[in-house]
Amino acid sequence: MSTTQNRHILHRRALFTALLLASLFSSLACAGDWSLKDKDGVRYKLADQKGKWVLVNFWAPWCPTCIAELPDLNAVQLQHKDLLVIGVAVMYRNKKEVMDVVHTKSVSYPVVMGNEDIASDFGEMAGMPTSFLYSPSGKLVGHHDGPLTQNEIEQAIAQKPDSVGLFIQ
Repeated sequence: MSTTQNRHILHRRALFTALLLASLFSSLACAGDWSLKDKDGVRYKLADQKGKWVLVNFWAPWCPTCIAELPDLNAVQLQHKDLLVIGVAVMYRNKKEVMDVVHTKSVSYPVVMGNEDIASDFGEMAGMPTSFLYSPSGKLVGHHDGPLTQNEIEQAIAQKPDSVGLFIQ
């Protein structure tokens, strides 16, 4: 093989490697672009929510603090058109168990019948409830382990100094 042929082969390998790495980094950059289907079959994608705050709240029907948090999540969803709350039910026995809580608490925001795979796509959770907040640009602001109040959520989306540290990376 001539030196010119060797250089040509090396150049092609380098180009292939660069394209492969670019593809990998582009898919990593989109890893936060989740898609969730709610109990009614409606699909919610982070990419489709540009211009809105999005709060993804993981909860369980057997969790007292999760249930206690639902009215605050409901109120903030109803009062803020620039916010979408999505509840993801996890660790439930059956759909009826989740739907009983949704109806009893008059939940007005989308509820996803989640599982461990969906939860692991979002990241580590220290317990229930756990919420993930996304800015109107689609960037993950951070997550919060434990219940949230309407006031805390409103402070976070208003980006008030009191909310610093509420959602951690």
